[in-house]
Amino acid sequence: MNIQTKYLGEVEISTQQIIQFSFGLPGFLDEKEFVLLDIPGNPVFQFLQSVQSKDLAFVVTNPYHFYKDYRFELDEPTIEALQIESEKDVIVLTIVTAKEPFDSSTINLKAPLIINQHKLFGKQYILNSDEYDSKAFIQPASVEKGV
Repeated sequence: MNIQTKYLGEVEISTQQIIQFSFGLPGFLDEKEFVLLDIPGNPVFQFLQSVQSKDLAFVVTNPYHFYKDYRFELDEPTIEALQIESEKDVIVLTIVTAKEPFDSSTINLKAPLIINQHKLFGKQYILNSDEYDSKAFIQPASVEKGV
């Protein structure tokens, strides 16, 4: 199927790529289907694009590229809702707020996106801790090339 995207124009996707966010995302509760799209020439960032709304897309990244010691525990209701059976099922992504210059961009470590990559269920998981910031600075110098 083809969808219109905010950043890449018309893109062909498979229904097997669609991630179901049963409860939507905070601020976008009616948006329940998203797809991860690679950014051409950029192995660190991706777009999380709404399947229904062309103009709704987030830049996302794996937080471990920037914060190697990032750790948290999922609660049991989230594990059950996403049908997580093992750590290998889980992809953790964070939403990026891109700014100029790019070094001042931030990622939301307080509310990561948790995706079961095998079942394609997702949820934004808000941490009940002040350990992580919702506007943590991206630290490009710490990105390992080829990761």
